[in-house]
Amino acid sequence: MKIEPEIASRIEKLQEKYANSGQDLGSYLDGLLYERYLTYWDYIHLDTLLSLQVPRTYFPDEEIFIMYHQITELYFKLIIHEQKQIIDDRTQNAEFFTIKITRINNYLKALITSFEIMINGMERQQFMQYRMALLPASGFQSAQYRMIELYSTPMENLAHRMLRDKFSNENTLEELYEVIYWKKGATDLKTGEKTLTLKQFEYRYTPRFMRIAKEVQHSTIYQRYQMLPEKEKNNKGLIDALKTFDIQANVNWPLMHFASAHRYLRRETKAFGATGGTNWREYLPPSFQKIIFFPEIWTQNEKEEWGKQWVDHEFNPDKK
Repeated sequence: MKIEPEIASRIEKLQEKYANSGQDLGSYLDGLLYERYLTYWDYIHLDTLLSLQVPRTYFPDEEIFIMYHQITELYFKLIIHEQKQIIDDRTQNAEFFTIKITRINNYLKALITSFEIMINGMERQQFMQYRMALLPASGFQSAQYRMIELYSTPMENLAHRMLRDKFSNENTLEELYEVIYWKKGATDLKTGEKTLTLKQFEYRYTPRFMRIAKEVQHSTIYQRYQMLPEKEKNNKGLIDALKTFDIQANVNWPLMHFASAHRYLRRETKAFGATGGTNWREYLPPSFQKIIFFPEIWTQNEKEEWGKQWVDHEFNPDKK
């Protein structure tokens, strides 16, 4: 059989490629010859993926709860994938930076707009029953979201708002980790002590969090932005993208959770505690936490009013 010139040319290029790395082209061609055709379901491990939903109760809506959280974690992985590329990049180019942040914003947008599934997509009575079989597990224990925060901004910006003025980059990472804001959200509503949910979480992930914090101690996304040449740093498209990221991650996303908790856990007298005993009323509202990844790009007034407009709109009808 005659080999077409364009095929022969490609074979020559392949031979050169493998020769340059000390490899034998013939062996690789044998592998290609014997390899099965790739299918969609094998490539994405579809059967495995669809087998990962294992409810602990017989309530149908629990499966919705599981799948949505699994989807969320996959989006978090996509966000971290883009964050690592920004942190590793050395071009100091606003265009590259903006492309990656825009991708992150698209992932967050998909998550936020789909959260209606969690707010109105399950029967409240079912949720209130099957949630008791999940204790002490909680969405609070999403390690990937904590990683997103650590990759985004120095740890002093994640200190609890009541303690933030007392801590700075002069403190050790260990000291800053002890006052990180989300720990206050996992204290027992009655005793004020750490919940089992938090104890489990710290035991499982503290070593990994500290390793990440040390790896990016001087190269978080915020610090990478600050290192840009002045012309690149003042790029409007980049600043707008960073602001969107900050709002999506630190206002819209936690407030979607707040709206969900408000629907499922509120009652006329006293609110139910979240799964695992986390204090959702104090932990979720961004106007309470005031977590801002990129404080330099916001005015003082914007920082003071952080998250208030949304809360007023959703939960204070008289201010609409």
